[in-house]
Amino acid sequence: MAAEVLTRGGARVTVYDAMPSAGRKFLMAGRGGLNLTHSEQLAEFLARYREAAPRLQAAIEAFSPDALRAWSEALGEPTFVGSSGRVFPKAFKASPLLRAWLRRLDASGVRFAFRHRWTGWDGEGRLLFQGVAPVVADATVLALGGASWPRLGSDGSWADILAAKGVAVSKLRPANSGFTVAWSNVFRDRFEGQPLKGVALTIGAHTVRGEAMITRGGIEGGAIYALSAELREAVLGLGQATLMIALRPDLDAAALTTRLSGTRGKQSLANFLRKAAQLSPVGIGLMQEAALASGRPLAAFSPAELAQLVNAIPVQLTGVAPIERAISTAGGITFDELDEHFMLRKLPGVFVAGEMLDWEAPTGGYLLQASFATGAAAGSGVLQWSKTSSLRA
Repeated sequence: MAAEVLTRGGARVTVYDAMPSAGRKFLMAGRGGLNLTHSEQLAEFLARYREAAPRLQAAIEAFSPDALRAWSEALGEPTFVGSSGRVFPKAFKASPLLRAWLRRLDASGVRFAFRHRWTGWDGEGRLLFQGVAPVVADATVLALGGASWPRLGSDGSWADILAAKGVAVSKLRPANSGFTVAWSNVFRDRFEGQPLKGVALTIGAHTVRGEAMITRGGIEGGAIYALSAELREAVLGLGQATLMIALRPDLDAAALTTRLSGTRGKQSLANFLRKAAQLSPVGIGLMQEAALASGRPLAAFSPAELAQLVNAIPVQLTGVAPIERAISTAGGITFDELDEHFMLRKLPGVFVAGEMLDWEAPTGGYLLQASFATGAAAGSGVLQWSKTSSLRA
């Protein structure tokens, strides 16, 4: 995106990419349908970026969700708003959009140099890449990503390079990640890969409704990702965190108690819970796990205790899933290191964009939107700065 803005402004641009082809993480983002952005009102949209919202506001207002949709349509990929408010290209995948984008960049004169992994600068300020001669550039936009999915090119190694230049970099941490749970062998073997639908997840004062997925080693999914910042900080700070799961969040304890006070007869407890409270097998399994942890069999719980447990199942999170499998990363270059044009104050002529910056957001289109918007802002920043410098490369 920075390259597009720059070439439109008259600059000669080369994109150096460590990988053999462009946009590999972009293609990964589109594996299940490319969620480009979100349709909610801009004020609500910006709030998804939490404490970084004021730092990102100008860039996102300049390249807004509506602008991103218009950009996609101009590339021949019209978009639509899904039932959740998320915005997707009608093709529902990344590859047609990426191909059209690369064709347009190529036609505008942008040059791509693949298999070029950046390693810093030499003593004369030239860019260094593995195995090739140093490169002279009047301005540089670094868009090196975070540290999730390193096999797609972004491994976070840039953090040490910039820290050595005196640039403050917050530690890169998993965001939109799963968490580990010490499930019993019986639960793990039976429910691995099973979804929890229509649940409410709570940690402290934060509650999110949605879906989650049981994994062999823990739990992940959209509702987990939406709480990942709070869950991560609790786990990293205390060594563990208690996630509360409500299986029937629309029913209060009194209504559930009434349902669970009926005669069970010859039904198994699991069958009774399934019919009386419309609980899924995996939900009942979670209740069994909680009972096991309490030292009391679930069959010994009174109707009122069962009703209480249905909407307050404690799940102990023991760790954060590895950053290599996280959807995105938190941490990065602190915004105080940047001027209003996304240029590093300590490295004039060097601009940064995307996940390198210290922000995080949930899934739902917010990650790509901020990456696009900061890329456009960095490109515009170079053009502003170049008014007092002559661009050569």
